[in-house]
Amino acid sequence: MTDQILTYATAPHPYTPAVAAGDLVFVSGRLGVKDGKFVDGGAAAEAKQALDNAERELASFGLDLTHLVKATIFLADIEDLQPVNQVYMAAVPEPRPARSCVAVAELPFGGLVEIELIASRTKQG
Repeated sequence: MTDQILTYATAPHPYTPAVAAGDLVFVSGRLGVKDGKFVDGGAAAEAKQALDNAERELASFGLDLTHLVKATIFLADIEDLQPVNQVYMAAVPEPRPARSCVAVAELPFGGLVEIELIASRTKQG
């Protein structure tokens, strides 16, 4: 398998949205943004949108959430853990990947949730 880098001509930030290295695909942290704005509805809505955005990146490599081997969730407020967990459990099928969740002082642009993913091209759902 060859390494691949997903790029956008209009990328507004100094990072690559997703990179494939061997069998692994690394998706940069995704925020709950749609059409350039945070979605309404709080942390749960942002988590759903962030997962949708990340899944779009995975699809560029022919993968989906069944290929996940690791997820990291960053929360601006740890009190949002339960609603975000509900969204995560509804979106990510069993067997779920390894996961970390950390509360941080602040997320970019005032976001409530950021999610980064690692997927394996060889993982069977």
